[in-house]
Formats: sequence, structure tokens, C-alpha cells
Amino acid sequence: QVQLVESGGGLVQAGGSLRLSCAVAGSTAGINSMGWDRQAPGKQRELVATQSRDNSADYSDSVKGRFTISRDNAKNIVYLQMNSLKPEDTAVYYCYVRLPTDWGTRDYWGQGTQVTVSS
Repeated sequence: QVQLVESGGGLVQAGGSLRLSCAVAGSTAGINSMGWDRQAPGKQRELVATQSRDNSADYSDSVKGRFTISRDNAKNIVYLQMNSLKPEDTAVYYCYVRLPTDWGTRDYWGQGTQVTVSS
């Protein structure tokens, strides 16, 4: 059983910063990748940032240069540092972890944390 718990969301003014955290508990051996996506009202879910096992990171164009993903491997926590926030960053943010299985991989998701950016 794998559980992910996000925290750190909230209300911030445009130009401000927030740091999201995601603690991963359970059978997490051999994590392939971890990351964050988001869903704004009326919009499709968007992959925001992902970090692979080799610590390489990828970002969506919409957040590149403003958001940074990082991991504390010892504690199984993944962070998303969000700077220069814009109203269009308002969304529910979900973290995920991709784990190996006998037949491939499986993704696990957290419950989400709301980020609201006021103009």
C-alpha cells in the first residue's frame, strides 16, 4: 500500500511563492519517478513537473523557470517550489509517484492541495 499526502497549498498574491510538499509512505522501493500535476476548473489536467530516478527534471512550458521540483530521498518527500506565481497557476495540485510492478509500472496519486493565486 502506498500513500501520498500533500501539504503547503494556500492563498497567495501574484508574484508570491509557495512550497508544496508530498510525503510518500508505504512500499516505495525502486521509485521510477515522482512529480506534480495540476487541474484548474474547466481545464485539462496538466503535468507540471517530474523528476526521474536519475534526478533529471522536466517542466511544462507554463512553469519553466518559475517552479523547481526536488526530492528528499531519505524521507521520501518530493517538493515543488513555486515562485513568481500567477493567477493562472490557480489549481488543485496533485503529486504522484511511479513504482515498478511485476508487469510494468503503476502511478499513485495524492488527494491534492489547493493553490489560489490572487491578482
